[in-house]
Amino acid sequence: MGETVKIAVNPQVQVGGSLFTPVQLAKIGSVVESAAKIEMTPFKQLYVEVPSDQIESIKEELERSGLEVHPAGFVTKSLIACNFCKGAEEAGLETARTLQQAIAGIETPTPLKIGYAGCALGTSEPLLKDISVVKMRNSFDVYVGGEPKGITPSLAKLLIAGLPEARLIPVITTLIDFYKEKAKGKEKFSKFVNRITLEELVRIVG
Repeated sequence: MGETVKIAVNPQVQVGGSLFTPVQLAKIGSVVESAAKIEMTPFKQLYVEVPSDQIESIKEELERSGLEVHPAGFVTKSLIACNFCKGAEEAGLETARTLQQAIAGIETPTPLKIGYAGCALGTSEPLLKDISVVKMRNSFDVYVGGEPKGITPSLAKLLIAGLPEARLIPVITTLIDFYKEKAKGKEKFSKFVNRITLEELVRIVG
């Protein structure tokens, strides 16, 4: 095998969760070399090793089968969403899809996990993510700074409540941009939130 690069592959945000079809899985297997490694990640993406000189053609072929392809590594991961058990409209499926398109694959100081829950049941464990969106009837609550790893894990803190849909993506992208600008080296987002303070983040997104 020659020089390879990792790409992140995932199905689109949908009712039922992260669902691959047999055709999509077969397509992934058909575009990689036999010695390639495929890794299941904790953030509902597959990391796939592909030849670096074929990355664009492979990306196009995977996208034609309905998959999304993003960079791997120090970027915002694909939206870690719930299964939309309350229904696509009530749980905000289209909002989640729009948010996914806005945030996935942005270069960041460390990998950034963004969660989405369509209701307060929070089945996608949003309070364990770096940034989380929870739909509350006709508005959204945004949480920041969740940390699931280590022996002292912590829950994300409420940053802003009752956010209208029109402001959701601007608020999330502002948080990401501010983190990129002000993080100290490879500072984890949870530590960044604690250092900057919630009060300052509220002012930034306000």
